Amino acid sequence: MENQGKVMSGEESLKIITEMINKTKANVRQGSFHLLLWGWLIFICSLGEYILDRFTSIENPWIIWLLVIPGVFISFVYGYLKGKKSPFHTYADMIYMWTWIGYFVSMVLLFIIQSGRMDLLVPYVLILTAVPTFISGFIIKFKPLIFGAMFFWFFGMVAYFGGPQISPLTLPAAMLTGYLIPGYMLKNKISNGTV
Repeated sequence: MENQGKVMSGEESLKIITEMINKTKANVRQGSFHLLLWGWLIFICSLGEYILDRFTSIENPWIIWLLVIPGVFISFVYGYLKGKKSPFHTYADMIYMWTWIGYFVSMVLLFIIQSGRMDLLVPYVLILTAVPTFISGFIIKFKPLIFGAMFFWFFGMVAYFGGPQISPLTLPAAMLTGYLIPGYMLKNKISNGTV
């Protein structure tokens, strides 16, 4: 029977550790891309719908949300291509990926269930969005993302109790504080080489 407990040399161990560190950096870069893509996309759509509804005579201001369709495509293609380039995946990578896939499925189901009352969705969307954001902050060890999740929870409650004047503005405010600010902070850390 072959010896399965082969001892690695110091050079082999160092190579594996270096590859894992580089993989983590690549995941952080990918996380930054998704935060900024979805942060800007949802910020523009939610604020755009608010402006179209309040200040124009457009009959269906929600039409701006169709911009999400190419966003989903871009996000999946980017994630697929980056994942394909990676020679291996860590356990943390798998948790990160499946957390966001679970979130995506939950969001699709929430939109199907509540399709008749889209105006009531914002508090639930914000509270649900906080969960994968919070987990991701811990996975990549990035506190601004953890605080971003707390902003999602906060704005979810504001959206629920704020009434029709305040509630529509909670989604763009949450995107700014929960995705965009942490996303740019993460991108800055990557640019400075501190990640």
